[in-house]
Amino acid sequence: PLEQASQKWWICASYPHLKDSYWLSVNFGMVEEARRLGVSLRVVEAGGYPNLERQIAQITECAKDADVLALGAVSFDGLTEAVLEISETVPVVAAVNDIADPGISAKAAVSWIEMGERTGEYLARLHPSGTPPVTVAWFPGPRESQWAYFVEEGFSRALKNSSVNIVITKWGDTGREIQLVLVEEALEERPDVDYLVGSAVTAGVAVSVLRARGLTGQIQVLADYFTHAVYRGIKRDRILAAPTDFPTLQGRMGIEMAVRLLEGKLEHRHAGPSIQLVEKANLDTFNSLLSLAPANFTPIFIVE
Repeated sequence: PLEQASQKWWICASYPHLKDSYWLSVNFGMVEEARRLGVSLRVVEAGGYPNLERQIAQITECAKDADVLALGAVSFDGLTEAVLEISETVPVVAAVNDIADPGISAKAAVSWIEMGERTGEYLARLHPSGTPPVTVAWFPGPRESQWAYFVEEGFSRALKNSSVNIVITKWGDTGREIQLVLVEEALEERPDVDYLVGSAVTAGVAVSVLRARGLTGQIQVLADYFTHAVYRGIKRDRILAAPTDFPTLQGRMGIEMAVRLLEGKLEHRHAGPSIQLVEKANLDTFNSLLSLAPANFTPIFIVE
């Protein structure tokens, strides 16, 4: 990392939402790195993946006063026109969520295909080909976001040589209320399912629903990314495992790469943390500080 920025750059950061602790942890990383480097930060959030037009309006306005835009996109290709226009005057760094390349100067992100693969590989190891078949209710995420399709691709690929069968798929935004409805629907349609697998929000909701229905332990839960709720679920034997892409570290890297870009010190155009699967066996030994914001952290929108 750089020791300090050469001047007090203004960075605009845009998130898809702050509805779960994943993006809260990204926010924590960005805020900490902005303070450490001595740069200013303004954060806007779109309120959810369906809100493409809102994010376009937000980044167009926010970038007017910024030196660089760090963009956590709600869509893989829906922002391309806006990004190209903004990039004529302000460089754009993709942060966390992948996005089409036009107009993007750098990316601080991991492969969500690999995130899905890690989740699927865990299940495939438990149920290799030739063992008794098991069933999965699968919750990939919002159709509006390309990352959900990336996760779907990796997850499905990893299950090809296994006895795991996806018997029901439910798409939807990662808000708690929407995921609650989807989990309830899935259990009504397939009460005999063996696994509920999906986003961290899905996993947290699933734990509550299974407890309320007296099904804890009968149906297993697996998450495809890591948050505070998933950490607690793994610790209490309510969630089996989840891959972490270290969102706090990615937030730090987004700010670091933005400053490097402005100062002509960018050495790697695309970089991200190495994905790690977290389960009960390594829960106390992996570096949680690079994944999770402190428990008492609340969103910060301005660093001056």
